[in-house]
Amino acid sequence: MVELFAKYFPNVVAQGWTGDGGWLPAIGETLYMIFWPAIFGGILGLVFGVGLVLTDIDGISPNKTVFGIFDKIVSVFRAIPFIILLAFIAPVTNLIVGTQIGILGALVPLSLGLFPFYARQVQVALKSVDHGIIEAAQSVGATFWDIVFDVYLREARSELIRVTTVTLISLVGLTAMAGAIGAGGLGNMAISYGYGRFANDITFVATFLVLIIVLIIQLVGDFLAKVFNHKVV
Repeated sequence: MVELFAKYFPNVVAQGWTGDGGWLPAIGETLYMIFWPAIFGGILGLVFGVGLVLTDIDGISPNKTVFGIFDKIVSVFRAIPFIILLAFIAPVTNLIVGTQIGILGALVPLSLGLFPFYARQVQVALKSVDHGIIEAAQSVGATFWDIVFDVYLREARSELIRVTTVTLISLVGLTAMAGAIGAGGLGNMAISYGYGRFANDITFVATFLVLIIVLIIQLVGDFLAKVFNHKVV
């Protein structure tokens, strides 16, 4: 079996598992670029998404000015293509992490590329909460934060897990794009070592590994969404 694999995927085998350009470091770099932007971009997106719902005209704390600011920020960052965003915020990236290249240099643009997409997803998820439940909570004296955490976030938790899954899958695509321009990971493996050297077997395996990561995220997300769906009897 090993000999057969080496015959049809010689460049994959030659690339090796460890060391510079190895498969394990590439997988690790991709997971690193998924984990930290998911944390930072996810928190930022959640804050903006919740803020958009709360300050909307039918929210529990309507504020046209604040809503307008949140909405414009999210819309502007969503409108910027990721490749352009990488270059546009390079000085900010350098200021925050000390470099604008490599895997560290990709963390800031990945976070900022993730948050507006997630903010809109969170906004839609929270908008699905039955307004009658919110009114019932208000009628029994629930505080502002009670409604945010015990009504909005609790009632929408299954939907929030689903949109988080979609967002993480989108983030995987962004990491591959960042890797293709020098940030490392499987994207860099597929483009620099595969496509750039006409080693189609490397491109194929790198793509396959990306698909495996996406499949795992999807399966885990679907499972958690089902577990936390309070509507399931």
